[in-house]
Amino acid sequence: MGGIDDDEPPSKRAKSSSKELKSLSNSKFPEKPATHSFSASMARPLALASQGDDEVIGTKGVKKVEFVRIIAEALYSLGYSKTGACLEEESGIPFHSSTVTDFIQQVLNGNWDGSLSSLHKIGIIEDSIIKSASFMILQQKFFELLDHGKSMEALKTLRTEISPLEINSNRVRELSSFILSPTHKTINGVSSQESLKLKPRSQLLEDLQKLFPPTVMIPDRRLLQLVEQALDLQREACLFHNSSVGETSLFTDHHCGRDQIPSQTIQILQDHKDEVWYLQFSQNGKYLASSSSDNSAIIWEVDLDGKLSLRHRLIGHQKPVSCVSWGPRDDQILTCGVEEVVRRWDVTSGECLQVYEKGPVGLISCSWSPDGNCVFSGLTDKSIIMWDLNGKEMDCIKGQKTIKISDLQITSDGKLIVTICKETMILLIDRESRNERCIEEDQMIVSFTLSKDNKYLLVSLVNEELHLWSIQGHIRLVAKYKGHRRSRFIVRACFGGLEQAFIASGSEDSQVYIWHRGSGELIETLGGHSGAVNCISWNPANPHMLASASDDRSIRIWGLKQLHVKQKGKGKLASENGNGVVHYCNGATN
Repeated sequence: MGGIDDDEPPSKRAKSSSKELKSLSNSKFPEKPATHSFSASMARPLALASQGDDEVIGTKGVKKVEFVRIIAEALYSLGYSKTGACLEEESGIPFHSSTVTDFIQQVLNGNWDGSLSSLHKIGIIEDSIIKSASFMILQQKFFELLDHGKSMEALKTLRTEISPLEINSNRVRELSSFILSPTHKTINGVSSQESLKLKPRSQLLEDLQKLFPPTVMIPDRRLLQLVEQALDLQREACLFHNSSVGETSLFTDHHCGRDQIPSQTIQILQDHKDEVWYLQFSQNGKYLASSSSDNSAIIWEVDLDGKLSLRHRLIGHQKPVSCVSWGPRDDQILTCGVEEVVRRWDVTSGECLQVYEKGPVGLISCSWSPDGNCVFSGLTDKSIIMWDLNGKEMDCIKGQKTIKISDLQITSDGKLIVTICKETMILLIDRESRNERCIEEDQMIVSFTLSKDNKYLLVSLVNEELHLWSIQGHIRLVAKYKGHRRSRFIVRACFGGLEQAFIASGSEDSQVYIWHRGSGELIETLGGHSGAVNCISWNPANPHMLASASDDRSIRIWGLKQLHVKQKGKGKLASENGNGVVHYCNGATN
């Protein structure tokens, strides 16, 4: 099973490896090494330093050797083995060293002694990696011996080769139990038949590839990974990227136009009789709920053409309705009156299904458990209460857990309760352990909202700033957004757009402000309202639809600007919202 000697000319080594690669399937190790060679996805380091290892290309210090080898890996993984071999021959840069070639073939042939010997020669410096790789190889040998009924030889391998490695002692004990009772033993709830199932040797090589440094074996499809990373970085840097429609080209840099952002009023809803304080789209984007100081809430339905129509007016509160909360299945909704009660409504019929109240104590916020079986509310006595759907009190978290004007949200995994507990502090309560973490601001907190992935919290402050906090693991401030106006009222902001790449906020100057989340740059200011804009909601199912609620008693629906386009040879004015125009990234429109 010898490979090509290191002292042979590079061109000869390249020719030999190319012949072996001709019959390979894409990115998989073959099962029959006698007729096939190792996988094209397993790259090999250079054995010699004389091949121009330090030569760089371009202006960023890219090493020519690494660049060529990654191209070769891409060619072989795509099945272009002849082209890959030509690249090796013409460049004089081998895809793998002869030692790595030998190692791969030895593993595929079950030449365990040879593979262990080659393992120490392929350029791995860390002893821990060598030991782990040796363990994986010897474990494969152990299982294959058992599979062939050679229990004594397997025992010898365990005692004289695996145990002396002095790693993974728990697994060593498991392996010994297979010898004692190979057919009926159960370990940690897993039957020995399942544990004893042999991996193909090609799978062993793939596992070893993940363990080895990339200088020894290039990660599978590395060039494709680099290209995808470059595309991701370009999209993240694009201030207006807000569409998943259209193909991404590698021939041009990514660019989106400003027309990707919903900035034109496409509809004005004027059915509330007083100031509109709060609104929220349903998770499926088919409904919008709004609440008002006129003591009512309204459920609006988003039609197929992108227009909204009044579905139900929810009447029953005796005080202004401060907020709403959609159920996890969008079939029910909660409304909360100011220091009053919480009501649960059926979205289809508009019927009130349940009223939640706590004696003389008023309710100030509402939220759902992720399974939709419990209702949460903040109380004026600064506690948080949880009911079942029928109104039975299930739990109550006492102490200063909320304030009179408060937001309350439950993470979508149900693990955390998030609430404003003091004027300058937000509390994150672990529902199971009751452990508490906090976010403390220097200024009074006006409102907050959670990102869809539960990783970030967007906090609106009295000093006309929005702060973005990472709450996963160590709590830290990530970004600040400025520009909007707030002096007297509660003004709410939201995440939105494609992959929640934007931040939008209301403002007391009657405008809507939109920032690019990653850069913090203010990219749009939308005028049209004649009163303070209290709340913003971005349709989670349509990145090109935004809603704003105002003291002018109206709700504005924002969409993409209309464009004159030609369809089927005829001029036509249309917009993205169901009327025929499709807005693409890279600035294209159809």
